[in-house]
Amino acid sequence: MERYTNITLLHSNDMHGDFLPENKNGVSTGGLERLSGYINQARANDPNVIYAICGDMFRGSIIDSEYMGLSTIDLVNVLRPDVATIGNHEVDYGVGHLLFLEKCAKFPIINADMFVTINNQRLFQPYINVTIGGVKILFIGILTQEVLASTRTEKVIGTFIDVEEAAKEVGIICDNYRTTDTDLTILLTHIGLEKDFELANRLDPDWGVDLILGGHSHTFMDEPAVVNGIPIVQAGTGTDIIGRFDLVYDSVEKKLSEYKWQCVPINENTAPKDPVIGDLLSRYRTETDNKYRRVITRFARKLTHPSREQETELGNLYADIMQDDSSFDVMMFGSGSIRKKELGPIVEYQEMLENTPFDDVVWMVDFNGAQFRRMVQYILRDEAWLGETEFYQFSKGVRIKYRKSTHTIEELKLNGNDITFDQHILVALQNYHYKNFDEFLGVPLEDIKKNRKPRVVATSVNNIVEEYLSTHPGLDAHVEGRLEILE
Repeated sequence: MERYTNITLLHSNDMHGDFLPENKNGVSTGGLERLSGYINQARANDPNVIYAICGDMFRGSIIDSEYMGLSTIDLVNVLRPDVATIGNHEVDYGVGHLLFLEKCAKFPIINADMFVTINNQRLFQPYINVTIGGVKILFIGILTQEVLASTRTEKVIGTFIDVEEAAKEVGIICDNYRTTDTDLTILLTHIGLEKDFELANRLDPDWGVDLILGGHSHTFMDEPAVVNGIPIVQAGTGTDIIGRFDLVYDSVEKKLSEYKWQCVPINENTAPKDPVIGDLLSRYRTETDNKYRRVITRFARKLTHPSREQETELGNLYADIMQDDSSFDVMMFGSGSIRKKELGPIVEYQEMLENTPFDDVVWMVDFNGAQFRRMVQYILRDEAWLGETEFYQFSKGVRIKYRKSTHTIEELKLNGNDITFDQHILVALQNYHYKNFDEFLGVPLEDIKKNRKPRVVATSVNNIVEEYLSTHPGLDAHVEGRLEILE
């Protein structure tokens, strides 16, 4: 073995079914055909290439949801990743279905901290050893409780752990499986960048973790963040970019002697098309197009949802659709359940489903004014602006003015009137948010139940949205100050 070995480490995260290219400023950008082409090109130019996926391959496209992730596994098999870890959306179709999909994968899926509660048995292989160019690399997969809210109804699955316990789990694996033959140790995480920082700070240097490749927060980075001596990176979201480490390993010093990291854009100028994945994708697309390509409505103009952490045009539209002619006063529509940055003016059925892929039942709960104020205060806490919490779009009639610097609600109104402490407000929530009520809203559900028994008021968000869009042509929506954030 030569003293110095060059290794190319490619990584993706949060693809979310972003399988098809887009035209951006006249350039064909992203899509699986070119992503695969870039990976193939790298492998052809360099024998020491590793490709890793850091979670959330699923959701976001009709091609994924129509086949409940099986199409995604089929497509990713063509990419031939050397290792992948799971993200929170891998469990959207149920943990049992995920275990079935793992059997269909022709690549290893690792995770160190999902357990069966009955016997404390891990659901997945926690680590894998990959040898490339004579260098032996230990990969460990990490996912924590904070991002696994959708599994709360599956009582047999636990014990989902926090960052502190995740660090201990890394130590256990390193102590047991990191041998004298292990040259590098890399964590594949799906916990968000801020939690990656916290995790890195908790790692014992003697465990020998060299790199953290992350996901979940959809963070675009210009350079690695180095915490506790460990470079941490993340490659945004979708297939428009791929993360790339060019590593040099020193076999005498037994460590990385140098590294260079960049996010490479995937477009017609940087990556050729892979015809194999193109043919497979075309077959899936033909099936879904035949079923879902029909026009639902035409908006007055294109409506946008540029950020989850603010009031948006699409957010207002969807919240108002749900609240219109309803039995409740306020709809709080989850910002994260709106998946597109923009929609319209022509809206097809397929686009509608891709925009709100997490079709859900809707619950109505009864807040008193004091509880409602406490909930709003909690939602707008400092962590909200880091993209680490749930955020909401409020239906018409709500007026919230919040000052960040003093953490104070300066105005809280409904239909032009101040909300009083003893006033009662009927609020509607999607099932995902209802099932994680205490954690997401900061008010105990048991206290809310004392006001009135919660009940399901709709069995499908998308049924309501489709009917409303198809019967109300020319819809428009504006950001109108329902939620005003003051610096």
